[in-house]
Amino acid sequence: MLICYCVDLERGVFFYKSTIFRFIILPFLPSLYLFVNMVKTYKDECELGFCMSKEADMKKIITSIENCRKCNLWKTRKNCVVGDGSLKSEILFVGEAPGYNEDMQGRPFVGKAGKILDELLLSIGLQRNDIYIANILKCRPPNNRNPLKTEIEACTDYLDKQIEIIQPSVISPLGNFACSYIFEKFGLNYDKISAIHGKTFSVNTLLGNIHMIPLYHPAVATYNPNTKSTLLEDFKSIKKIIG
Repeated sequence: MLICYCVDLERGVFFYKSTIFRFIILPFLPSLYLFVNMVKTYKDECELGFCMSKEADMKKIITSIENCRKCNLWKTRKNCVVGDGSLKSEILFVGEAPGYNEDMQGRPFVGKAGKILDELLLSIGLQRNDIYIANILKCRPPNNRNPLKTEIEACTDYLDKQIEIIQPSVISPLGNFACSYIFEKFGLNYDKISAIHGKTFSVNTLLGNIHMIPLYHPAVATYNPNTKSTLLEDFKSIKKIIG
């Protein structure tokens, strides 16, 4: 006969379990506890190894870019600008190319456009360390001119590798050049940015389902303040995806 006693302790209930629990189940609890901890430790080690692998792969890309001579931009740059942010991020922003401030500091979006980007991120509860941001070109074009087709063709292999490493679930290209390349890469028909900004395009890839959300480049708001409200509204599309 099974025995079960109940004792009321501050409206709670203390159970003195049955003989089956005490003599059959209870002896195995320490082993079960050890097993659960082993599984957790293994999971943590796998995640750590995965992160270390990402960092190692990104360091290889950085070295390749620092030594890159595929186009002539290396001759006029001060620093290459590989990217910045968390390699574990599910959101990847892709800009056009480094500007003057980025070239000086070797980091993307550190000028006026960067301050606007920070405000836009904050509007959906994010900070720089929650995302990863890269550019189509890793070196500044002279006088901030538009990227040449040959430069884009020479440089985007690095961006492709960054996408493979980060494996984002959301990619937001910023501005025409970034949108044009990302849409072509993933087999999407590209229209002008004014027609598709803030919309979500989903693509099934070997990396899983990726949501493309094209956006105006934050620099637009530096010379046309009215577009900032549009950017704030468009950023809500990212919030809807990531929750």
